[in-house]
Amino acid sequence: MKQASNWTVYGQELGSRLFIGTALYPSPKVMVDAIRASRAEVITVSLRRQAANQSNSGEQFWQMIEDLNCHLLPNTAGCYSVKEAVKTAHMARELFQTDWVKLEVMGDSYNLQPDPFALVEATKILIEDGFKVFPYTTDDLVLCQKLAELGCEVLMPWGAPIGTGQGLLNPYALKTLRERLPELTLLVDAGIGKPSDAVQAMELGFDGILLNTAVAEALEPQTMAYAFADAINAGRLAFEAGVMPKRDNAKPSTPTLEQPIWQQG
Repeated sequence: MKQASNWTVYGQELGSRLFIGTALYPSPKVMVDAIRASRAEVITVSLRRQAANQSNSGEQFWQMIEDLNCHLLPNTAGCYSVKEAVKTAHMARELFQTDWVKLEVMGDSYNLQPDPFALVEATKILIEDGFKVFPYTTDDLVLCQKLAELGCEVLMPWGAPIGTGQGLLNPYALKTLRERLPELTLLVDAGIGKPSDAVQAMELGFDGILLNTAVAEALEPQTMAYAFADAINAGRLAFEAGVMPKRDNAKPSTPTLEQPIWQQG
């Protein structure tokens, strides 16, 4: 099977364009099997998964994560203030020995929408502290421009609120982000519910997808992980090949009389 071209994220070359989470799986073994099936090279982990008392279950979980030999992307999930997010990021850097951080600063508990003002403030602090920030953001163009101006090389706008599986609620906004921020690495993070949602995002020119729930809560997570891996690769290949534009008028694909077939559209 042909694979899409490799890409670089904060100086790290990657083959897979899927980032995958480690939460919500019915068991650690199912999680490991699904992550391996996904062919993901980056996995997100939450500091809150680290058991305070270093219980056996906690130690086993982290050993499984280590055995996957993937790049870790710690996140600040569950933080609702700048202070809390920055503190969590520093703790994660010390624990996981990485300056990568998926920055989440929530503003609303109902739809888990990021707080744009706190997100900008926390991003500025963390970049000044030497972090490579992966901000989880909405699809607002101005907000994304502000984050880019602060020094973010990667942005992760949502397709829909976390865990809803609604897909790309505003393809126009996402397409605009891609067109207006051509030099940035863009991943759709949150809202992806099925492989066709991922294909749609990749065909728009997004560089990758970050997801968790759609795989973890599937009836067969390992099979769903295979499906997403193939879908993301197919979507990227389609973008690289050049997706056929939509037309208002029909265009014949069969040759007309006395015209060579190779001159047909």
